[in-house]
Amino acid sequence: MKLDDVMIELEDMGNEQTRSTWIRHGAQGSVYGVKIGDMKKLVKHVKKNQELALSLYETGNFDAMYLAGLTVDPKKIEKETLQKWVKKANWYMLAEYTVAGVASESKYALELAREWMNASDEMVATCGWSTYANYVTITPDDELDLEEIQKFLQQVQETIHTQQNRVRYMMNSFVMAVGICTKSLSEEARRVADHIGKVHVDVGNTSCKVPYAPEYIEKAIARGKLGQKKKTAIC
Repeated sequence: MKLDDVMIELEDMGNEQTRSTWIRHGAQGSVYGVKIGDMKKLVKHVKKNQELALSLYETGNFDAMYLAGLTVDPKKIEKETLQKWVKKANWYMLAEYTVAGVASESKYALELAREWMNASDEMVATCGWSTYANYVTITPDDELDLEEIQKFLQQVQETIHTQQNRVRYMMNSFVMAVGICTKSLSEEARRVADHIGKVHVDVGNTSCKVPYAPEYIEKAIARGKLGQKKKTAIC
């Protein structure tokens, strides 16, 4: 498939109800309103074409940009491309899912996560926290910098309630990722989760809820998830 073919398919898949939902959640600019499940039907047609995947992100259309994240090869993507992507991620679905998922599986995961976490721009910073959280969920414990993760847990404990809106959300998610997926730091993450308590995030006119980290971690552990790693962060 060529770019024009994919864009036509996406537009045909879109519907007004889903479009309204994405906009209500924060989508900006061009939006067709394609459900993620429907979008994944196109993955097999795009996945082996890196140039096409990259071109989809450049369109500025949300549906195409999200599809790009599902189809690009994270092992081949360049750091400069990821830097361009994060600057164009104008709402949380792109920042926290698309860019963060791809970045976490790239060669530049830690380098970019550390840089982005310190950004003043809300979407860049939340992307950084999501990138590191995703990295934790897919990387064996013996390959993680546990001392650095401990420092980030301490940073969350001390600053989460004064951070920007979506950064608070992803800091909370970072604690949960460490608490569930990293055995040696699970107890520390649970202690931090108890300390920070309920995290308030403005989710706008949506029914989204902010997970209560202590309860979320405990339920996952009760299901036998402690220390389990994901095969991929891209979803």
